[in-house]
Amino acid sequence: MTNNRTDKTNLPSRHVTEGPSRAPHRSYFYAMDLTEEQINQPFVGVATCWNEAAPCNIALNWQAQSVKRGVKEAHGTPREFTTITVTDGLAMGHEGMRSSLASRDAIADTVELTMRGHCYDAIVGLAGCDKSLPGMMMAMVRLNTPSVFMYGGSILPGRHEGKDITVQDMFEAVGKYQAGQMTDAELAVLERVACPSAGACGGQFTANTMACVSEAIGLALLNSSGMPAPYEDRAQYGEASGVAVMNLIAKNIRARDVVTRKSLENAARVVACTGGSTNAGLHLPAIAHEAGIDFNLFDVCDIFHDTPYFVDLKPGGQYVAKDLFEVGGVPVVMKELRKAGLWHDDCMTSSGKVIGEELDMIKGEADGTVIYPVENPITKTGGVVGLKGNLAPEGAIVKVAGMSDAEQVFSGPARVFECEEDAFAAVKARTYKEGEVLVIRNEGPSGGPGMREMLATTAALSGQGMGKKVALITDGRFSGATRGFCVGHVGPEAAHGGPIAMLKDGDIITMNAVTGELSVDLTDAELAQRKADWAGPKETLYASGALWKYAQLVGGALNGAVTHPGAKHERHIYMDL
Repeated sequence: MTNNRTDKTNLPSRHVTEGPSRAPHRSYFYAMDLTEEQINQPFVGVATCWNEAAPCNIALNWQAQSVKRGVKEAHGTPREFTTITVTDGLAMGHEGMRSSLASRDAIADTVELTMRGHCYDAIVGLAGCDKSLPGMMMAMVRLNTPSVFMYGGSILPGRHEGKDITVQDMFEAVGKYQAGQMTDAELAVLERVACPSAGACGGQFTANTMACVSEAIGLALLNSSGMPAPYEDRAQYGEASGVAVMNLIAKNIRARDVVTRKSLENAARVVACTGGSTNAGLHLPAIAHEAGIDFNLFDVCDIFHDTPYFVDLKPGGQYVAKDLFEVGGVPVVMKELRKAGLWHDDCMTSSGKVIGEELDMIKGEADGTVIYPVENPITKTGGVVGLKGNLAPEGAIVKVAGMSDAEQVFSGPARVFECEEDAFAAVKARTYKEGEVLVIRNEGPSGGPGMREMLATTAALSGQGMGKKVALITDGRFSGATRGFCVGHVGPEAAHGGPIAMLKDGDIITMNAVTGELSVDLTDAELAQRKADWAGPKETLYASGALWKYAQLVGGALNGAVTHPGAKHERHIYMDL
């Protein structure tokens, strides 16, 4: 036997590598050409969401190889595996979007099961699209292993007529086409140049928002999220992540040592100041749930409310992830928050150092164009705001980045649709009216099922030039690429008998993102009478299969639309079995 042995007394891989009784297990490892020395080292799961569905995930495969090199350099044994991804850009605007949010929890579940089944000692997780990022981070916190997250990187911006464009422009182009402002030929040209490389959507949509979260929360190495996916220099971050996870094993620093109440608050600050996706209001509570931390939508929105918005990113602003990276990336943003006293420096990170130590080594400063100085922000409050009122007792959320104060108040008669398809058809036919509040219900986590995003509808409105002339509310979600007065996550959802289920055409709805109000001009008695007369939740097509199962398990958006009791109810920690 070699002398270069790791003491596996407290590591899960001892269950498959140690002692005479594990000889059958070791024979499997020899079958895969592992050496005795490699079998005796810590086993590191290298999990990716690689697939050929979309550009978001296509670069994860080669990046995983760089992670494996880093693990090997630090005397660990990497074991690569993959899990699913549902890519929102392709799922958008049809029944496929019902699979999106459910995939987040399926990713967390399948990573957990793979790690448990094979007794891996740590994880480096790579993800590239909206739900795969929080899903991977949820698995890390649930397992409470030494963990490092790595984003696959963003797509390069497309170029058209001298301007940078993103997939957001493609969705809005559909509205222009429907309005007769774009020809078939013009649409064909645009779709061929909008997405020129591998990588996730380039604006501060959900993928890049959660990539920024991965650094701010401490699970990813600083600046690892910023470099675009096609850059081969990303391999440096992969190797460093592989080395880092071995350091965490040696120091027994686990995911819940990193993900704390303070680090969640840091993450929410970064979402707010970058005008990030409203979906962070769903994913941060879900990550907190895996750690047994109370951190719901209202907690997230409280932080959003008093955080200045000072990073000028699409869709509310002008720039994309590549531009942010080139002026110093998320670490410079965090330094600006620290200057304003809006930052916790004492949070542990995946580097094995606290975030304050890491930021002390960052020399970059706000450039004044992409990253404004925090004392001179774009707006004084965050780019995402929480709402509450008699229409949303469990809250709602709206993205206001790029909107003036006057645009953050809207009141008008309801125009009620029972699903997104009905609303999209009305928008396409232009049968709605200026000044209306379009209500899309029965699209919540359970009632949808799957809490679809409404980008096809909102982008069509923007493309028709009506994005600021109507408002939209839903118990479903909005894409990070959505702009205009669009309120999502209305809770309780219609399927659970929330007030949104009781609305009728013509009810006057008031939305005020300045005061945080979402209300309908009905008395409590009127709402109660309507509920007494309510026929019950709308039936869905999903009476079996994964989406039926998801609908039975999923909770409300307030706590992150989670599907299990969480760390508060666990009776063991995976690492300690």
